[in-house]
Amino acid sequence: MAKEQKKKSARKERKENKEFIKVKDVSKSYSLGEVEVKALDNVSLSINKGEIVSIVGPSGSGKTTLLNIIGALDYVDSGEIRIDGKKLSDQSDKELSYLRRETIGYVFQNFNLLEEINAEKNIEMPMILSRKPKEVRKKQVEELLAAVNLSDRKDHKPEQLSGGEQQRVAIARALANNPQIILADEPTGNLDSSTGEKILQLLLDLSKKHKKTLVYVTHDTEQAMLASRQLIMNDGTIIKDFLSS
Repeated sequence: MAKEQKKKSARKERKENKEFIKVKDVSKSYSLGEVEVKALDNVSLSINKGEIVSIVGPSGSGKTTLLNIIGALDYVDSGEIRIDGKKLSDQSDKELSYLRRETIGYVFQNFNLLEEINAEKNIEMPMILSRKPKEVRKKQVEELLAAVNLSDRKDHKPEQLSGGEQQRVAIARALANNPQIILADEPTGNLDSSTGEKILQLLLDLSKKHKKTLVYVTHDTEQAMLASRQLIMNDGTIIKDFLSS
């Protein structure tokens, strides 16, 4: 009996350790003039380490708000978020800044590259902020440029790059500090369909290769199906949560 109980405890512990991202009873509202809009309504969710999850739903369904809250870019009105067991509301501003810099990599729809510096420097910037040694930064940038097939474009500024190339730089930048989590908000939203497919596949391939936990938002149901798990949202709630076939 004691032996069986020990096995159950071990299984429970393994399950809890796998719950890398945990969202519990989270609600979030915004004020638009005199109108209050409920972006998230009592949402709960667990994402395991190394899992690839897509979030799909119509505009205004709460997809981006959920992603921003997981990424510590926004705060909850109620409920809690835990990353690797740490409750975000218990963290200081300094600790949250460290989390955003070291644990999470972000890929945005609008690329959010620094226009005045070239691709190489854009990728290097997170490592400069983390005070990584110059030789470490140089090696990592070279590897990332090769990974996104932009070694020959490293000296080009964003305005000299195509949309697809800019998003490749953004993906490389998101991976610069070797974060455990990649969050991507409509990463193909500003690209044509052909380029978008290639960019998403690159993001998926790199996440799998480096064992990253990837959560990405999309309006495209076909792109959503490329994830191992899909969340469908509407009116601030998750209405369906299922594994892709």
